[in-house]
Amino acid sequence: MSAHQAAQPSIDRLRRYAVRPDRELGQNFLVDSNILGVIERFADLRPDDVVLEVGAGLGVLTEYLAERVSLVHAVEIDRRLEAALGEVTAQHPNVTLHWGDALKLELDSLSPTPTAFVANLPYGIAAALIIETIDSLAAVDRWTAMVQREVGERLAARPGEGAYGAPSVLAQLACDVRVARSVPRAVFHPVPNVDSVIVTLRRERPAATPSVRRLVSGGFAHRRKTLAGSLELSGGPPRAIIRSALQELGESPDVRAERLSPERFVELGRLLG
Repeated sequence: MSAHQAAQPSIDRLRRYAVRPDRELGQNFLVDSNILGVIERFADLRPDDVVLEVGAGLGVLTEYLAERVSLVHAVEIDRRLEAALGEVTAQHPNVTLHWGDALKLELDSLSPTPTAFVANLPYGIAAALIIETIDSLAAVDRWTAMVQREVGERLAARPGEGAYGAPSVLAQLACDVRVARSVPRAVFHPVPNVDSVIVTLRRERPAATPSVRRLVSGGFAHRRKTLAGSLELSGGPPRAIIRSALQELGESPDVRAERLSPERFVELGRLLG
């Protein structure tokens, strides 16, 4: 490690608590505190915000947030980090720790209710968690997350692009989604084998309804099929009915899900009832 890294709080805590990053948990700890200011600028934080942070790790981002907002709900799955995070809660009483898998916790029961989401997300859960929180946390209107570049590009992809899929549609139905900037690999320890980005989402509308979510999921379930074929195979209406509805929308009856805009999925859902 460089002398610069050695001066970082996370490196100090790694050493003092003899923590070895767990690759199975996707742990890549922040070791360059300069990135915290970058995250803050994109997060547009307010003093009265209640922030949800998933993957608190060694607490470097957690304490930075706590100094700027009303309260931080910090979620962490790795109990080995309890002592390190205890340092943070001892100095910042406005941090509440929640231990467990964020995808299994009842995040909608958090009190006070989160208004913003800021996190350095483990790669394996990033897309699923962002989509889940869009759906379950209606009061959250801003997401700022460091994610694998592939995840960020998938969320922001437009119809016809190779990365466009169900996460793109569900995210964009509710939010303006942008890949804000790239993140150097050197800000993490261990250095990841993939590139990372900061992705931002700003809520503009309510989350997709359950029926639209099912339609989107079914539409992308069989990527080599047409949209009508994929929906039928996924338990949707007969192919002929779907083809007729697509024609009514002015779309080709043989269109694939990858070509249909988020708004068109909603319109199709209305026609199909």
